[in-house]
Amino acid sequence: MHDVVTVLCGSLVGFSLALTGGGGSILAVPLLLYVVGLHDPHQAIGTSALAVAVNAVANLIPHARAGHVRWSVAVTFAAAGVVGAYLGSSLGKMIDGRHLLVLFALLMLLIAAWMVRGRHRHDGTGYPRKGTFPRLSVVGLGAGGLAGFFGIGGGFLIVPGLVFASGMAIVEAVGTSLFCVGAFGFTAALNYAVSGWVVWPIAWEFVAGGIAGGWLGAWGARKLSGVRGALSVLFATVIALTALFMLAKSLLP
Repeated sequence: MHDVVTVLCGSLVGFSLALTGGGGSILAVPLLLYVVGLHDPHQAIGTSALAVAVNAVANLIPHARAGHVRWSVAVTFAAAGVVGAYLGSSLGKMIDGRHLLVLFALLMLLIAAWMVRGRHRHDGTGYPRKGTFPRLSVVGLGAGGLAGFFGIGGGFLIVPGLVFASGMAIVEAVGTSLFCVGAFGFTAALNYAVSGWVVWPIAWEFVAGGIAGGWLGAWGARKLSGVRGALSVLFATVIALTALFMLAKSLLP
């Protein structure tokens, strides 16, 4: 029964990510803690990082086939971001788990606000901007640091970061971001694994559920394309309520 619950939680993350287009992986840590039953926040973050990385690589393939990945940009952004992810995950391991959850919940509230606000549309006519690659390195370092610190994919940071630094179209930024998410996630997961904070069986069950949920979410996104804005607001509300629950659990005696 526990294995089924883990797979279902992974499916929920994959489904929400594919359906709303961002923010889904932020639910992985609270689900691992409060539903799957991991007790150590560091274990939840390390396990989440691995699951997010594998799912990103799986979802990268169709984007690459569609020509939505700018590889030179992806490699530059990811190379700087991997350094940030290593530094961020190393810092995260040194912070008390309870304090880490408080910071994580605050980040969730920011993501919920970002999802309600929505993304600006970019058609890629400004690509490449002057100084693209130095800008990519700076933004990648920062995005990787936050992704590694919290053990999340960081797509909500990476996609606008790629657009800001390079001027690429939003659809290319989404595809390119998956390469970066995978690189950041694997870096953080390996760093946590060295300290014994990745629960491998749970991670693989979460991955299996995430891939299945992603397929279902992609199908739902096509069928419900006309109401995706409303779905994003609904999902942002779920994220915000989960964040408030985490804050209450972490701060109240």
